[in-house]
Amino acid sequence: MPWAILLISAVFEAVWATALGLSDGLSKTGPAIVFFVGLALSMAGLGYAMIRIPISVAYSVWIGVGAALTVLYAMLTGEEPASALKGVFLGGIILCVIGLKFVKTKPGSKAEQQLPDSSSP
Repeated sequence: MPWAILLISAVFEAVWATALGLSDGLSKTGPAIVFFVGLALSMAGLGYAMIRIPISVAYSVWIGVGAALTVLYAMLTGEEPASALKGVFLGGIILCVIGLKFVKTKPGSKAEQQLPDSSSP
């Protein structure tokens, strides 16, 4: 579950980064609202994922996937020109992120920590 939350929060990272660019310095209300909502959801998901995934891996995956999606969106919408080299490098980012998922790391103290019980007051 933490990996799914991390990937969803990376999508929201791409959303807020794109919205920030479209907000014209936060002067356009619609993109500014999308920016703040996306930012909050992205950070909440990243924070939750870091309870179970080492910070070095979680942050790398979050920023890598978010950056790749941001560039991909910009190329697909015509905001930025696409090129074969950009495709190769974006593929490299994604392959590296996938590789991080499969690297075995010795769990730290956080990995053994119990998640907070949401039913207690």
